[in-house]
Amino acid sequence: MRVNFQDPVTGIMEGIIEFHHQVMFYLIIVMFLVSWMLFSVVKEYGLDYYFGNFTNVEETLKVRKDNMLTRNVTHGALIEVIWTLTPALVLVLIAIPSFVLLYSMDELIEPTLTVKAIGHQWYWSYEYSDFEDGDLTFDSYMIPEEELKEGQLRLLEVDRKLWLPVNTNIRILVTAADVLHCWTVPSVGVKIDCVPGRLNQASMFLKREGLFYGQCSELCGVNHGFMPIAIKAVPMELFNYWVNFNLNE
Repeated sequence: MRVNFQDPVTGIMEGIIEFHHQVMFYLIIVMFLVSWMLFSVVKEYGLDYYFGNFTNVEETLKVRKDNMLTRNVTHGALIEVIWTLTPALVLVLIAIPSFVLLYSMDELIEPTLTVKAIGHQWYWSYEYSDFEDGDLTFDSYMIPEEELKEGQLRLLEVDRKLWLPVNTNIRILVTAADVLHCWTVPSVGVKIDCVPGRLNQASMFLKREGLFYGQCSELCGVNHGFMPIAIKAVPMELFNYWVNFNLNE
């Protein structure tokens, strides 16, 4: 069972993972600090204060004097200022890298290759339209469980994979032919809605070769769980050979 992110294949996904780790660092610190302060308040105004079994007045005064030391951390003008400024500072420390990452995800570099993905109920269609010899289009259907070969992944394998070159600026255009879909590949760091009658776009730069899986993450109907995405990242020379082979079929 995977409890962490998938291995990143793009710089954007690497930034998402690093940002997640930074936020978790702040979250753990805040959690321990708040837990300690809650424990201090409960201890100060809890059993020790109201239900303590003190035998004499001197012992009662000593306990209450010790509790006054805790009140310097839980009460007072200074601690109120700290409680106000510290969360604001934490939010600034989170906001700066999040804005940088957000704008990096929306930035579209001049693409070398453009691919169009069209969501249908319940499969994907892909179009390559940058080639002089014509357009390359095909449909990508999930392989049924009874047809899977040994080593293939259930609900993720498709009959025709989306081939993409590595170390290339790629633009992905997405739309839908019927209902809302969502083209999502976690390791690539792309999750973009497919809206009928509208084109949305995202960019990617695959840094290594491999096979990367995703799925439609929109509740698009009864067979929503059977719209897998499989990207095969290959060198540019192999990609050109694959394109020429399919165009000449």
